[in-house]
Amino acid sequence: MNNKPARLYVVVPCYNEEAVLPETAKRLDAFLNGLISEGEIAPDSRVMWVDDGSRDRTWELIDALCDENERFEGLKLAHNAGHQNALWAGMTEAADKCDALVSIDADLQDDINAMRGFLKEYYAGADIVYGVRSKREKDTFFKRFTAEAFYKGMAKMGVETVFNHADYRLLSRRALNELLKYTEVNLFLRGMVPTLGFKTAKVYYERGERLAGESKYPLRKMLAFAMQGVTSFSIKPIRMVTAVGFVFAAAAILAALYTLISHIAGHAVAGWTSTMLSIWLIGGVQLMALGMIGEYVGKIYMEVKRRPRFIVETYKAKTPSND
Repeated sequence: MNNKPARLYVVVPCYNEEAVLPETAKRLDAFLNGLISEGEIAPDSRVMWVDDGSRDRTWELIDALCDENERFEGLKLAHNAGHQNALWAGMTEAADKCDALVSIDADLQDDINAMRGFLKEYYAGADIVYGVRSKREKDTFFKRFTAEAFYKGMAKMGVETVFNHADYRLLSRRALNELLKYTEVNLFLRGMVPTLGFKTAKVYYERGERLAGESKYPLRKMLAFAMQGVTSFSIKPIRMVTAVGFVFAAAAILAALYTLISHIAGHAVAGWTSTMLSIWLIGGVQLMALGMIGEYVGKIYMEVKRRPRFIVETYKAKTPSND
């Protein structure tokens, strides 16, 4: 059991969030100060803003926040690396500084008060605490249907995820350090964290509306994110191609029997037999071959890509010289 107040870092990935940042900073600062005064977290707990190559005034606001308040630290990535990579950058920077880390989006749709539940479970011994949406009544039918289809589809593909959990979670320092040992550059944290195997807990909450601005996850990005999750953690789609190849190969055998019988019976048009045999047989063999090659390519793809996940351009924190 953890009794000493934890030094908590809250990592907040930001991409074009100038509309929400001032209010988000105000709420997080007040919330952390409240936790400190109650003895729930250590006085040197921090919020780590990660600017993911924003094109608006996001970094300018983060820079000013860090000058004004020692509670805030900032990272500016050299280019837009994507939400998962921005989150990874913040976790990497905070790993040696914190006892526990919470990741949350800048729009604060995720209820910050759920962090009290996170800390309760952490002090009770959990290394990983998932923030889980209790219901989706405010979502449109399409959003609710696609979200549920995503989680169920991932499960069928063999990817272990937590239903209705996004990237709002707490990680202990031990869990965080183990997670950072993962070397893949195609990140899908919702699938990676459950593989750690430490003691876990769930805290349920209701998700609210965005404070301001527009969602950074339109349908196109959601589909790409789902594809990233499947291809990063499962080779079942490749195996499905292999299975289709066998089906077509079997169909080719049946087609061969049919065309031979038609030829013997004298019902075949000249050249039809050889054409049908070629199309079905070669097509089936090609699909099987592609599927088998894909098995190896998929494994290589998942193991050997080692491009940098992100490049940090600037780190910012208040220093005594700023006082």
